[in-house]
Amino acid sequence: MFSRSEENYIKTIFHLSLKEKKGISTNSIAKKLDSKASSVTDMIKKLSDKKLVLYKKYQGVTLTKLGREVAVNVIRKHRLWEVFLVEKLNFSWTEVHEVAEQLEHIKSPKLTNELDAFLGFPKRDPHGDPIPDKEGNFHFIEKVLLSNCDENQVGICIGVNDTSAEFLNFLDKQGIELGQQIRVLEKEPFDNSFIIEIKGKKINISNKIASNLYIQK
Repeated sequence: MFSRSEENYIKTIFHLSLKEKKGISTNSIAKKLDSKASSVTDMIKKLSDKKLVLYKKYQGVTLTKLGREVAVNVIRKHRLWEVFLVEKLNFSWTEVHEVAEQLEHIKSPKLTNELDAFLGFPKRDPHGDPIPDKEGNFHFIEKVLLSNCDENQVGICIGVNDTSAEFLNFLDKQGIELGQQIRVLEKEPFDNSFIIEIKGKKINISNKIASNLYIQK
């Protein structure tokens, strides 16, 4: 059994490891968790003592097999609860993250497996992120950032890179949702902003917005 704080650290290291091929620096962890470097160092020692991480000076932190299993299990619970909150309790996708952050620490494998079955074994959460199965396998699909698309390209919006309430509220105001077809009408060379078309409606978006939308061509 691990504490909520330990699970949050393990989950954070897992997410960072998806973007960094080498070991994760304590500074990267501190920045992600908005914590002090000294606090991160203390926690890494605890996690190392529990065989959850490996730490080598100047090489960073990596998860052990056990550490990855713990991280994936927490992520699985988080994303399943997000699906439940949206599909069964009518939460919006802007509301579910903070609630799921609390629910993900429930220590009941039976509850998690029954929840998965009750929801019909969903493959993706409300933000488009893959949900691992009980063996820890992710079902990844090929996707690209809208910002990397050229004019006249068409794709289906399948996920977001930024899951903050501010960004999701912006998408709601613009009428941009998962599952919608997006067509790139124009790409401005000066600032890489876009004019896109969704359901026959033209929308102007910045490169920052396009850099946080995933599409499947």
